[in-house]
Amino acid sequence: MKKPLVLYFSVYGTAKSTAEEIARLTGADLAEIEPAVTYDGDRNRYNALARLAKREQDEDRRPAIKNKLPIADYDTVFIGYPMWWYTFPMIIYTLFESYDFAGKTVIPFNTHMGSGDGGTYETVKQLCPKAKVLPGLPVEMSDAERGVPEKISRWLEKIYY
Repeated sequence: MKKPLVLYFSVYGTAKSTAEEIARLTGADLAEIEPAVTYDGDRNRYNALARLAKREQDEDRRPAIKNKLPIADYDTVFIGYPMWWYTFPMIIYTLFESYDFAGKTVIPFNTHMGSGDGGTYETVKQLCPKAKVLPGLPVEMSDAERGVPEKISRWLEKIYY
């Protein structure tokens, strides 16, 4: 099996820690989706980030991605993100609109504060109609902060190995 890629967008680090664990368990390469304009990662200013995220969503913005992502080099791509306003951050739309996932296996995962995947796994299927999209893994934010290697391992055993 060819080495997979774990791609993630994270502001507070929970999607990052989940991505790192998936990469560790699968032997995958790891890459961060870096926004051209950095989001404020200070949790003390959470409300400002929430307002910005809502404004991006309401205005259907597509925040630019700063770094070139090596998606073309992989057949399997795990894609991780936090939930913002019951969906994924708008930069994830930028990702799907900027890169071709045709013929790839796409495996979503996300962190959340009670909204599960918010229907985003179905949205991934719609945005990647020529990709094989496997069942995703929603991880509650506080669980992601503590680390959930057993949960991730059980999920991978069901869908990946």
